[in-house]
Amino acid sequence: MEHEVDGFVVVEHADVQAADAPPYLDEISKFVDDIADSLWPVNKTIHDNPELGYKEKLAHKTCTDFMERQPGWKVIRSAYGMETAWVAVFDSGKKGPNISFNVEMDALPGIGHACGHNLIASASISGALAAASVMHSHSLPGRIVVFGTPAEEGGGGKIALLKAGAYRDYKCDINLISHPGLATNCALMSTSAITLFKVVYHGREAHAAAAPWMGINALDALITAYNALSVLRQQTMPGDIIQGYITEGGTATNIIHARASGKFGVRANTQARLKELRKKVDACFEAGALATGAKLEMSQEESYADHVPNRALGRSYTRYFNSLDPDPPIEEDQDKDAIIGRTGASTDQGDISYAMPSLSAGFAIPPGPLGTGPHNPEFAKSAGTREAFDRAMRVGKGLAGTALVVLTQRGLLEEVKKEWRDTMKGK
Repeated sequence: MEHEVDGFVVVEHADVQAADAPPYLDEISKFVDDIADSLWPVNKTIHDNPELGYKEKLAHKTCTDFMERQPGWKVIRSAYGMETAWVAVFDSGKKGPNISFNVEMDALPGIGHACGHNLIASASISGALAAASVMHSHSLPGRIVVFGTPAEEGGGGKIALLKAGAYRDYKCDINLISHPGLATNCALMSTSAITLFKVVYHGREAHAAAAPWMGINALDALITAYNALSVLRQQTMPGDIIQGYITEGGTATNIIHARASGKFGVRANTQARLKELRKKVDACFEAGALATGAKLEMSQEESYADHVPNRALGRSYTRYFNSLDPDPPIEEDQDKDAIIGRTGASTDQGDISYAMPSLSAGFAIPPGPLGTGPHNPEFAKSAGTREAFDRAMRVGKGLAGTALVVLTQRGLLEEVKKEWRDTMKGK
């Protein structure tokens, strides 16, 4: 039996939870609990067989095989010209909101799933399937789309999908994802914008003892720039990060070095601030060339936008997630939650948030003995535990609830989009 409460379409049935529980929560929970044991091997396969970006062949097969077994889903393998990208769609056949979920699959070189992408995949898949199940049971209009996104760790798979028109093709209204860590649970995760680039200085060889004046020392140019960056850090803002290392500095002590190179990354809280900081960083490299006479060559690698959280989506997620008795619950004061959710890390989910309203929910998993966070071998081990997976299942329930409230609460999608448009005006 259906009726409306505060704009929600509420369904009454025998095992209904407390009166203040969000709509459909018991159905979502039961569905996720029922599929957890069949989804666990998917999670475990991805975790135990780490694959680098754009090489996630086993993860691609494992995820798509699983999705093809789910009733009502259409799966596209190797989507949009990428071997390991995939799309899964559940369409009600009735016009309504288009809710998208992102799945991540790639691992880190040498340390495996130390960013917990197996858990991200499990949370998104469980959330999407649960939302689709409720949609089917109650004949709700709309569409659920899951994107298998390759190469988050530096390859920008989501950016490639954006450029290929994937999210536009499915008219995605919002996008949902999550990310594990150690600190706490949050709904308003924000990340840093980042730009990565390579620097090469070209000089001129000469005998370092017999005729050094005949040479142009490329290594001196790079060292000058490196030192200038160190000086620049005194005048940078909180949230500004400048990182780099020398990849090539010469071949012998008795030769003036004709070539030197390095890789660098610059981060800032926002895209706008990153552009300002990058100009100052570039000036340091130009100073190295000017001081030594070496020729400067700079080549762009990856760039990710900062993730801009959506508070309207965050409120919905917090309501569902906190109804599942997490420890700790998400801070309901969104100003505090935004502080908790702030991280200096970067992700291509940021570019998604510039294209549409995005929710990236953070969740804590049990730490190892040393309590180390992501991008550490200990975290990779923690990400493979059943307890971490169970916590990802709770996140999946929250994501499903968020999807369903957008589908059913009158005016919420418009509120979400208005907030996003207003936020983007300042970007």
